[in-house]
Amino acid sequence: MSEKGMEDHAVSSSTEIKVWKRRLLCAAGGLLLDHMLGEPPFTPHPVACYGRLTRALEGLWWSDNRFMGALHAACGVFVAALAAKAVGSATLGTYLACAGKALRQEALEVAALLERGDLQGARARLPALVGRDVQDLDESQCIRAVIESLAENTVDALVAPCLWAAAGGATGALAYRGINTLDAQVGYKDERYRSFGWASARLDDVANIVPARLTMILVMAARPLRALAVLRSVRLHWRNHPSPNAGVAEAAFAGALEVRLGGPSTYRLKVEERPFIGLGRQPELCDIYAGVRLCSDVQVVLGAILTLAGLPYSKENRLSGSIGRAGMIWSAS
Repeated sequence: MSEKGMEDHAVSSSTEIKVWKRRLLCAAGGLLLDHMLGEPPFTPHPVACYGRLTRALEGLWWSDNRFMGALHAACGVFVAALAAKAVGSATLGTYLACAGKALRQEALEVAALLERGDLQGARARLPALVGRDVQDLDESQCIRAVIESLAENTVDALVAPCLWAAAGGATGALAYRGINTLDAQVGYKDERYRSFGWASARLDDVANIVPARLTMILVMAARPLRALAVLRSVRLHWRNHPSPNAGVAEAAFAGALEVRLGGPSTYRLKVEERPFIGLGRQPELCDIYAGVRLCSDVQVVLGAILTLAGLPYSKENRLSGSIGRAGMIWSAS
């Protein structure tokens, strides 16, 4: 390669690194906004609007075959990518795609109802967190459902949006949110969606492979004294869940909280007998609060890592200075 070619290559590489670092900082900024503000202070929520649109599209062209399901998934991702162009800012896109604070608030609402002995109220609140049938759940099953939702949605509502924002800016973050919404709507194995929802479910599985494993590492970082227990729980039990990604998250949370998750769950009036996940005891009400703290700590650790990785490094900007600034940003939240 000529000297000029080497210079051009160096300039190109430097530009790519700067773009990537900018995306990392934007992802950290969006995550920080979610940590501080929660859901956007305006209605309707853009993700809710997207969900209504994809429901309308499903009504137009639903058919019991994989081709139409793949078309539905492709159109849904395309619409989400177009929305990202309108949003523009990767920070705002990440903020809209994340829902960590809302997740924790919903979990705390259920915990408060259970603490007051209001099982019916807790059951009525649970559908905001879980997709299973809730009308016959007892207190112990409600607690388990909340903790499992905290684990799975730490991936879906925090880690994955940030990772995809780092990879593709606002388009990456909102395209992921679109994929995840499609899976929540049609990614079931019942009679209506077994074929039509197949593409959306598989797309969601692929999109979450790396984020789910990163979540395990973040849980270990957030609970270093339980790191080996988390690793053991994941190694032994992640395959006990039908989802290749939810099993990793649930096993990580089970190891960190010293509880046992999994077991029989009812979805669309069909009971699924699932193996247990984790080596601990039956979860108790206090474990919901511990799970909420763990989810929050994972968000802080992730935000600090994104900030550190995104800050420029030079002789004038040593790593110690970067760490100090990242700590100030996240401790303020």
